[in-house]
Amino acid sequence: MTSQDTGLDTRFTLATAIAREAGAMALDYFNRRDSLVIETKRDLQDVVSIADRNVETLIREKVEAALPGDGFLGEEFGHTAGTSGYTWVVDPIDGTAPFVNGMPNWCVSIAVLHDGVPVIGVIDAPCHGEVYAAATGRGAELNGRRLSLDPSRTIRNGMTGLGANSYVTPEAVADIVSRLLHEGGTFMRNGSGALMLAYVAAGRLVGYYEPYMHAWDCLAGYCLVTEAGGWHLPFPTEGEKLTRGSPVVAAGPGARIDLEKLAGLA
Repeated sequence: MTSQDTGLDTRFTLATAIAREAGAMALDYFNRRDSLVIETKRDLQDVVSIADRNVETLIREKVEAALPGDGFLGEEFGHTAGTSGYTWVVDPIDGTAPFVNGMPNWCVSIAVLHDGVPVIGVIDAPCHGEVYAAATGRGAELNGRRLSLDPSRTIRNGMTGLGANSYVTPEAVADIVSRLLHEGGTFMRNGSGALMLAYVAAGRLVGYYEPYMHAWDCLAGYCLVTEAGGWHLPFPTEGEKLTRGSPVVAAGPGARIDLEKLAGLA
């Protein structure tokens, strides 16, 4: 076993344990959400609470204590460079809007990059009792059950996940929906891009497209999709690009061509 394999195994074990602990903390906040003070960021739909900040702080502190040379990027507190070649990319609560409104469609998303490539992805969805976990070359699992995508599933016999936010014009969103429906597809949006990417890995959705998304929302899901046998559009992780938004596209093998067309890539 190489030192890189050992480093990956160590971080995969740690990421899975931290995701479960962070998920339990987030669920406790969710169960007493009426007491939370809700703030807005970019607009009235972009919300945050002390739950987001404290869950991210928990994850950061656990990583720093165990692996002080690793870098860390979190949605709430930004980027800290590391020296090990590994960087943790975290959304403490992806789907804060569903979270504060009492809906279960949120998750804790933890990715680990090695030299810019997502090599670990763990997504904990506490309200559903589900933990999605993947590491490069080790496959993807949901609660310990191996995930493997069915190539017969397409946009015409399955559901496609779509995401949107204020970075994207209403007209662009309407066009995406229109083109998908004209191709015989149907869609869903549950408020958490990370969770919908996990659903692609699990075969519940045949693909996912969001024109503008951040690294902390997608990189864990990307690792899951890859290890389940799917495809995703590369996300730019070089330098400052890691902290900026980019289009996100992922698909099972039977839906890739249609998702590439939907995203204007083909």
